[in-house]
Amino acid sequence: MMIRLLMLSPVAALVLGACMPKPDDPDEAEIREILEERVDQYQKSVGIVVGLIDERGSRVVSYGKLAHGDSRPLDGNTLFEIGSVTKVFTTILLADSVERGELDLDDPIAKFLPGSVRVPAKDGKEITLRHLATHTSGLPRIPDNLVAADPTNPYAEYTVDQLYTFLSGYELTREIGAVPVYSNLGVDLLGHVLALHAGVDYEALVSSRITQPLDMRDTVITRTPEQKERTAQGHSWRLTPVPNWDFPALPGSGALLSTVNDLLKFLAANLGLAESPLLHAMRMTHSVRFESNGDMAPMGLGWGISNHQGTEIIGHSGGTGGYRSFIGFNKEKRTGVAVLSDSANDIDDIGVNLLVPQIDLAELELSKPAVNIDPTIFDSYIGRYQLAPEIFISVSREGERFYVQGTGQSRAEIYPESETTFFAAVVEEKVRFVRDDTGAVDHLILHQRGLDQKAMRMRDDGPIEFGLENR
Repeated sequence: MMIRLLMLSPVAALVLGACMPKPDDPDEAEIREILEERVDQYQKSVGIVVGLIDERGSRVVSYGKLAHGDSRPLDGNTLFEIGSVTKVFTTILLADSVERGELDLDDPIAKFLPGSVRVPAKDGKEITLRHLATHTSGLPRIPDNLVAADPTNPYAEYTVDQLYTFLSGYELTREIGAVPVYSNLGVDLLGHVLALHAGVDYEALVSSRITQPLDMRDTVITRTPEQKERTAQGHSWRLTPVPNWDFPALPGSGALLSTVNDLLKFLAANLGLAESPLLHAMRMTHSVRFESNGDMAPMGLGWGISNHQGTEIIGHSGGTGGYRSFIGFNKEKRTGVAVLSDSANDIDDIGVNLLVPQIDLAELELSKPAVNIDPTIFDSYIGRYQLAPEIFISVSREGERFYVQGTGQSRAEIYPESETTFFAAVVEEKVRFVRDDTGAVDHLILHQRGLDQKAMRMRDDGPIEFGLENR
């Protein structure tokens, strides 16, 4: 199939040049101060790059370095893993295929998979491409047979055969098409189906349909040696170096790396600031398909569409073991922001604040170091805790090492911050054990992304209760 190339007009080319801030825009010094505080004072990242674009052009502000011990500064050409921002590339591939007349949003996915695969259905309803793109397929967040041999690279050994085995044996617990529930698996399956239909692998499809037309040469899965030299080292939320992630079977939800300069081109295309053969397909992904269900913002095709004090933001964030990403834009004001960081600490608040200055930055706190405790103290915590009707957390000890493992997830080591509170080094997660009036441990509090979730300890006759508590 012939590749459609993007030709920038003189006006379109100008919008990708430098722009002068308006008086009410944050200037580069203000943005740099935010980044310096995040990197130096609170030690939430080793380096962050921010890109902004509007009708007047684009600008890039960065602070930090590629890695500890590597003094090279970051810039708009530094590569980062963008994690779940990959999802909107996958849904734009779907919209482009619909625009070309190759697919229909309501095509059932079973027609594209091998006949040997039994695709889950419920109440006579089949999963369609639309359901995968809007997180309404009823599929879980990840397949329950994804058990990582290496938790620092969890998708590396998962295969297509394992995916097919999971699908063939899974029974849906939610109604198809009813309520959006975030599913990495759903978008991975969408990317897989699109690649099968096109007769090429996922990376080749993204290249031919999106990155080549938009001249996004650094948005890739397979890096050249030169691109590897420009890739920021990933770090855990406590700034420990961690390896890059590999997605051989499931690339559609998180496999891409990119740069701020490339994402500015992507934003320009979505905002109509640069001529693009993808404009109609991109606009298709921006329309609300499902309203908010309380846990998720209203959904387009892949994009979250949220209202911040009267300002509509279309966006997506992403994260892998060592990186965080945010991309968002306001169609009315024709402004966009991309933020990339080389640690697992959240940076969404920076992106939202730059789009809607009335929204304050997150309140930060310094990380506490691990402490030494008598490992036998942990024995009173060992057991199984119920977080939700079908989700459990198993707590275990091996010698002086402590572990937690969620349903369908790999085991993660945790480290003591005190005798009752433990943190995970790879992801930003804390576990606090709580005793009842008799001194027995009866529940734990799992802290993730600002949400405290209560999990009751299992007894022989089951748990007492379970629930959520907002911080």
